[in-house]
Amino acid sequence: MTGDGECHVLLIRLAGPLQSWGLRGRFALRDTHTRPTKSGVVGLCAAALGLDRDDPLDGLAGALFGVRADRPGTLVRDYHTVGGGGYPLRPRDLITDHRRAAAFEHLEPAGRPGTFGRQREGGWYGAPKLIAADPGTGALTAGKVARHAMLSERWYLSDAAFLVGLESPDRALLDRVGHALEHPRRLLWLGRKSCPPSGDLALGVLPGTLREVFEGRALLPAADGLPAPDGRPWAWLESPRPLPGVAPVQDRPIGFPASGPVHGHRWETRHRLTIAPDAAGWDVVL
Repeated sequence: MTGDGECHVLLIRLAGPLQSWGLRGRFALRDTHTRPTKSGVVGLCAAALGLDRDDPLDGLAGALFGVRADRPGTLVRDYHTVGGGGYPLRPRDLITDHRRAAAFEHLEPAGRPGTFGRQREGGWYGAPKLIAADPGTGALTAGKVARHAMLSERWYLSDAAFLVGLESPDRALLDRVGHALEHPRRLLWLGRKSCPPSGDLALGVLPGTLREVFEGRALLPAADGLPAPDGRPWAWLESPRPLPGVAPVQDRPIGFPASGPVHGHRWETRHRLTIAPDAAGWDVVL
């Protein structure tokens, strides 16, 4: 690490129509935190830098993380149904589920070719789901052929805007991350692929601690020109060690292997900030 020992903070603007920062989401229920997570933001920066999944995250994960909720947004639910209803039987159904071949034999009587695609099985068959290779034969097999649909919920933050800070004595690292966010090597999104960011992301590197920098900058402007809803925003600031009044958070990224992200604990405090009267404004693309 290079640096002069003085702390610096990279400011990142996270705003868009939708954001989703999952904590414990699985297929049936994809939740979102009320604010960006350290794991999500470090993953965003790693994607911008073009890091591979097995590349170390020491510099990024070691930076202290803070979030200021300038516009907390509104929770919205997206209700999904997948694979409901009956489907005509087709020859390719035998490929995606070879175990059903015996059940289809009566649908192709001798001397009457071409009936596939115009027949329906009347009791059990639905859209093939969970298709994967059979461990024994390697043939594609549908793990589920029930007629009922698979239901899932996806939660998002709508019209939210957050000011995120990464604090580190390594000014060169923060400059490199800020440049990468505006010239990313991979696609970026706010938690999920369906949530692209809007406008500028990197807002510069400033000297000071997270709290000093957050209190010395005005609230982020809104795309609709309306004033910010609250002049004293909440902020969550990472602590380098456990102290009285500090809460543990399980979102410190250790790695992003293909099998799923690996997280550890970090420590965080919540503060109600007072923005300085002479706080610097913004000149950003919304």
